[in-house]
Amino acid sequence: MEEGTGCLFQEPSAVPLLPQDKKNFKGLKYYPFDPQYVFSGKLSGFNFHINNPKYYATFLTNKGTNKRYIRYGKFHFQLGGKEYAIEIYKSILSDTLFIPFKDKTNEIETYEGGRYIDAEILPEYKMVLNFNMAYQPSCAYNEKFVCALPPREICWILRFQ
Repeated sequence: MEEGTGCLFQEPSAVPLLPQDKKNFKGLKYYPFDPQYVFSGKLSGFNFHINNPKYYATFLTNKGTNKRYIRYGKFHFQLGGKEYAIEIYKSILSDTLFIPFKDKTNEIETYEGGRYIDAEILPEYKMVLNFNMAYQPSCAYNEKFVCALPPREICWILRFQ
């Protein structure tokens, strides 16, 4: 992994680090960019009515509470000759798409609770899924933050093996 600062960490008031960790902070660590982990295509949208129990996805948080998202759709992609599909969620309070996932780096190189990717819907219901843009939630740096934890079924065996 390579070191870098990260946008959130540029603004001192928004840094999620604990005060004692700020002194020794030398930057975030990143995996080198790898184009094989960038996928673009059409999103298969869900058509659930708001009264349908499947409309919402409820994630357990690091605090033991629940956080709800809207089930937005599924994105299909190929990696290493295998077909994958990942469920896409939307925050109730924003238009940003939310993609939580876990991989084999959790508890070794990355936060044990998983990582996130944010994405946007492009024209014609297309999107880009870029695992190079994966980030650790704020609770990885400071337990006062509340973070949704990806369920076990959202575990990927990607480059992160």
